[in-house]
Amino acid sequence: MLKYLSYFALGVFIGILAALFGLGGGFLVVPTLNLLGVEIHHAVGTSSAAVVFTSLSSAVAYSRQRRIHYKAGLLLASMAVVGAYIGAWLTSFISAAQLKVIFGLALIIVAVRIYRKKTAESSEVRLEDVEISYRLVPLGGFFAGIASGLLGVGGGIINVPFLTYLGLPIHYAVATSSFAIVFTATSGAIKHYAMGNVETQWLILLVPGLIVGAQLGAGIAKRTRASSLKKAFAVVMFFLALRMILKGLGFAVP
Repeated sequence: MLKYLSYFALGVFIGILAALFGLGGGFLVVPTLNLLGVEIHHAVGTSSAAVVFTSLSSAVAYSRQRRIHYKAGLLLASMAVVGAYIGAWLTSFISAAQLKVIFGLALIIVAVRIYRKKTAESSEVRLEDVEISYRLVPLGGFFAGIASGLLGVGGGIINVPFLTYLGLPIHYAVATSSFAIVFTATSGAIKHYAMGNVETQWLILLVPGLIVGAQLGAGIAKRTRASSLKKAFAVVMFFLALRMILKGLGFAVP
């Protein structure tokens, strides 16, 4: 009984962070499963399936808060799915290790810029009044998909900074990213399930906690000031980029 409660608590913790930063949660699910003895390909596949539930729970919570920019989210997701397949195909021709180092260094620069950038509180800007370039949104989704398929990173690490760059306040960017990830994660999960990489017994253990945690994370985000959420996201992004660089250099990091 204690073991099941510990897995539930772990799922809650991951779900909170996933919803809070619009990252899906794969950045924690994969290394966690791998440390628990799940082979890496199965860890990635199981994580893809788990992220479907996390992002869906987050999207439902953010929908109630009226913070999802649906048009931007759908445009992101539509091209991210295409980009993910191209990224997966490119793994046969390009060294993912070298790209992880280059991509990680670029993300560190982006994290520093996000940390320093001023952002408006969501209470100061109505979602209906936000103007962004819809022609650029699919481009961001496409590159997020390529990064996801090629480097194994979640789309949120691209979606959130890209949406804030286009002018969405951080709260709306996180919510819209969570919505977009529902579609990209579902596409990836279906592919991994067909390949036999999804271990359902781990889903049963983690998903209840992930769903609850995502609801809690969205609630925490609602009560967090935009400046604090922005800085926290930048810090998380910095450490994810650092982990990516170390893995690209061959260090055995989880």
